[in-house]
Amino acid sequence: QLRLVESGGGLVQPGGSLRLSCTSSELTLDQYTIGWFRQVPGKEREGVSCITNAYDVPVYEESNDGRFTISRDSATNTVYLQMINLGPDDTAVYYCAVLLFSKCTLDHAEEYDYWGQGTRVTVAL
Repeated sequence: QLRLVESGGGLVQPGGSLRLSCTSSELTLDQYTIGWFRQVPGKEREGVSCITNAYDVPVYEESNDGRFTISRDSATNTVYLQMINLGPDDTAVYYCAVLLFSKCTLDHAEEYDYWGQGTRVTVAL
Protein backbone atom coordinates (compact mmCIF):
# COMPACT_ATOMS: atom_id res chain seq x y z
CA GLN A 1 0.00 0.00 0.00
CA LEU A 2 1.27 3.43 -0.91
CA ARG A 3 2.54 5.39 2.06
CA LEU A 4 3.24 9.02 2.65
CA VAL A 5 5.15 9.79 5.81
CA GLU A 6 5.13 13.17 7.52
CA SER A 7 7.60 14.17 10.18
CA GLY A 8 8.90 17.25 11.91
CA GLY A 9 5.98 18.13 14.12
CA GLY A 10 6.28 18.82 17.80
CA LEU A 11 5.88 21.39 20.51
CA VAL A 12 7.11 24.88 19.76
CA GLN A 13 6.71 28.18 21.55
CA PRO A 14 4.78 31.05 19.98
CA GLY A 15 6.99 32.82 17.48
CA GLY A 16 8.98 29.68 16.83
CA SER A 17 9.56 27.73 13.62
CA LEU A 18 9.20 24.18 12.41
CA ARG A 19 9.97 22.39 9.18
CA LEU A 20 7.67 19.56 8.27
CA SER A 21 8.74 16.82 5.87
CA CYS A 22 6.76 14.54 3.61
CA THR A 23 8.31 11.58 1.87
CA SER A 24 7.30 8.34 0.18
CA SER A 25 9.05 5.12 -0.66
CA GLU A 26 6.60 4.30 -3.45
CA LEU A 27 6.05 7.59 -5.25
CA THR A 28 8.51 9.99 -6.81
CA LEU A 29 6.96 13.08 -5.29
CA ASP A 30 8.24 15.62 -7.79
CA GLN A 31 6.07 13.96 -10.43
CA TYR A 32 2.88 14.92 -8.60
CA THR A 33 1.07 17.77 -6.97
CA ILE A 34 1.70 17.77 -3.24
CA GLY A 35 -0.55 19.50 -0.76
CA TRP A 36 -0.20 20.30 2.91
CA PHE A 37 -3.36 20.41 5.00
CA ARG A 38 -4.08 20.75 8.67
CA GLN A 39 -6.90 19.76 10.91
CA VAL A 40 -8.04 20.66 14.39
CA PRO A 41 -10.45 18.31 16.18
CA GLY A 42 -14.02 19.25 15.42
CA LYS A 43 -13.11 21.31 12.36
CA GLU A 44 -12.77 20.56 8.69
CA ARG A 45 -9.41 19.88 7.12
CA GLU A 46 -7.88 23.15 5.94
CA GLY A 47 -5.57 23.62 2.99
CA VAL A 48 -2.24 25.25 3.86
CA SER A 49 -0.14 25.05 0.71
CA CYS A 50 0.34 23.02 -2.43
CA ILE A 51 2.83 22.74 -5.23
CA THR A 52 2.30 21.29 -8.67
CA ASN A 53 4.64 19.05 -10.57
CA ALA A 54 4.50 21.50 -13.48
CA TYR A 55 6.80 24.48 -12.96
CA ASP A 56 6.71 23.91 -9.19
CA VAL A 57 4.44 26.89 -8.68
CA PRO A 58 3.45 27.08 -5.01
CA VAL A 59 0.05 28.12 -3.74
CA TYR A 60 -0.60 29.30 -0.22
CA GLU A 61 -3.63 29.88 1.93
CA GLU A 62 -3.86 33.65 2.24
CA SER A 63 -4.43 33.61 5.97
CA ASN A 64 -0.91 32.26 6.52
CA ASP A 65 0.44 35.75 5.83
CA GLY A 66 3.57 34.55 4.08
CA ARG A 67 4.78 32.55 7.06
CA PHE A 68 4.82 29.19 5.29
CA THR A 69 7.03 28.01 2.44
CA ILE A 70 6.61 24.79 0.51
CA SER A 71 9.56 23.31 -1.32
CA ARG A 72 10.81 20.12 -2.89
CA ASP A 73 14.08 18.22 -2.60
CA SER A 74 14.20 15.75 -5.47
CA ALA A 75 17.41 14.18 -4.23
CA THR A 76 15.70 12.96 -1.07
CA ASN A 77 12.19 12.66 -2.53
CA THR A 78 10.92 15.03 0.13
CA VAL A 79 8.50 17.93 0.19
CA TYR A 80 8.95 20.41 3.00
CA LEU A 81 6.69 22.90 4.69
CA GLN A 82 8.77 25.54 6.46
CA MET A 83 6.72 27.41 9.02
CA ILE A 84 7.87 30.52 10.85
CA ASN A 85 6.41 32.84 13.45
CA LEU A 86 4.01 30.18 14.62
CA GLY A 87 1.08 31.04 16.83
CA PRO A 88 -1.43 29.04 18.88
CA ASP A 89 -3.85 29.07 15.94
CA ASP A 90 -1.36 26.97 13.99
CA THR A 91 -1.80 24.10 16.41
CA ALA A 92 -3.16 21.17 14.42
CA VAL A 93 -2.32 17.86 12.86
CA TYR A 94 -0.61 18.53 9.56
CA TYR A 95 -1.02 16.15 6.63
CA CYS A 96 0.64 15.90 3.27
CA ALA A 97 -1.27 14.54 0.32
CA VAL A 98 -0.67 13.57 -3.29
CA LEU A 99 -2.91 14.60 -6.15
CA LEU A 100 -2.23 12.51 -9.24
CA PHE A 101 -3.29 15.28 -11.62
CA SER A 102 -1.28 18.41 -12.26
CA LYS A 103 -3.58 20.70 -10.32
CA CYS A 104 -3.13 22.62 -7.11
CA THR A 105 -6.16 23.08 -4.91
CA LEU A 106 -6.49 23.98 -1.26
CA ASP A 107 -10.29 24.06 -1.23
CA HIS A 108 -11.00 20.49 -2.27
CA ALA A 109 -9.12 18.08 -0.08
CA GLU A 110 -11.36 15.29 -1.36
CA GLU A 111 -9.61 15.48 -4.73
CA TYR A 112 -6.31 14.31 -3.30
CA ASP A 113 -5.58 10.66 -3.85
CA TYR A 114 -3.19 9.67 -1.09
CA TRP A 115 -2.67 10.97 2.43
CA GLY A 116 -0.12 10.55 5.13
CA GLN A 117 -0.90 9.77 8.73
CA GLY A 118 -0.22 13.31 9.91
CA THR A 119 2.25 14.98 12.22
CA ARG A 120 1.09 16.98 15.22
CA VAL A 121 2.15 20.58 15.70
CA THR A 122 1.49 22.21 19.05
CA VAL A 123 2.25 25.88 19.57
CA ALA A 124 2.20 26.74 23.25
CA LEU A 125 4.32 28.14 26.07
